[in-house]
Amino acid sequence: MASDDLGQDPGRAAPEAMKTGSAASEARVGQQLGPVDRKTRVSVPETAALFAVLIVLFVFFSLSSPFFLNDKNIIIILQQSAMIGMIAAPATLLMIAAQFDLSVGSIAGFTGMLLAILAAPAGSREYAMGLPVELAALIALGGALLVGVINGVSVTVFRINALITTLGTLAIFRGLTRVMGGGQTVRVDGFGFLGFERPLGIPLAIWIFAIVTIAFWLLLRYTTYGRSMYAIGSSPTAARLAGIRTSRAIFVGFIISAALAGFAGLILLSQVGVASNTAGETLMLAVITAVVLGGASLSGGRGSIVGTVLAVLIVGVLRNGLVQIGVQSFWIEVATGVLLLVAVGADQLRIRLTQAQN
Repeated sequence: MASDDLGQDPGRAAPEAMKTGSAASEARVGQQLGPVDRKTRVSVPETAALFAVLIVLFVFFSLSSPFFLNDKNIIIILQQSAMIGMIAAPATLLMIAAQFDLSVGSIAGFTGMLLAILAAPAGSREYAMGLPVELAALIALGGALLVGVINGVSVTVFRINALITTLGTLAIFRGLTRVMGGGQTVRVDGFGFLGFERPLGIPLAIWIFAIVTIAFWLLLRYTTYGRSMYAIGSSPTAARLAGIRTSRAIFVGFIISAALAGFAGLILLSQVGVASNTAGETLMLAVITAVVLGGASLSGGRGSIVGTVLAVLIVGVLRNGLVQIGVQSFWIEVATGVLLLVAVGADQLRIRLTQAQN
């Protein structure tokens, strides 16, 4: 029969012929129009929308307040964003692996209070030890790492959900911060280096934020560990079958998160000169908002440092701009919460659309 002679199913012969004819037609059109039309499809990066939002906010607040667009205020925005960005970088790493660390604000506050108590003159208050401020800073960072170890072990060894684990350590170490401080602020002398040093006229915190950003961009883009976190977030089972030590990778992620949260707490302490019971309380909301707004998925497997940094700047510009135009502080928290809900809603919509297409 004809179909046997052709060696193919007759139902597929027509489509194949149509494909051949279509290809020939496209080739003829391409010859007539030249190579220009082949480049009409432009790939737009996911971060383009974030960059556009950032520009719009800059323009709006610059027109709304004469004090917004000047060197001093831009430095203030970057300095305030630096601590959020330092914590948001490892938070992005964890969220890519479908993990969360809600304890970062408590870690920052606990680290600052621990340093202040250790460095306070012995006998001046309960728990005070009168240690040199440098030694107290190292011990305080060790305390932050301890929280990271507790989080990592709880999640990877005891298999406790990361949200429950870090919510528990949030409460524990916020309570310990209040216990150590006795419900009062504790002054620290001789620890202004991190807060007031300005290499090349730019605050040290901004330089540290830039270094952290570059380091995490390289980590996620060019290292085996970074690719492993993407794999874990996409499918933990497939990652294990591929030979990735998922528990170790997640454990390291919690250690990095705690270390940078503690370091951010020391920067905050250095800037204000006193440790308080409420230090770092607003960091968690700002960090999660920035990470989700930056494109990291709550279900894991997706996210980038570039997107997170742009989102950090958006949050920083929004908060600063609202202050500049006279918006009361509690409305700023409302705006941040709305921004978080919008970001999470957009992420859930993306997940549903992806599942529908599949």
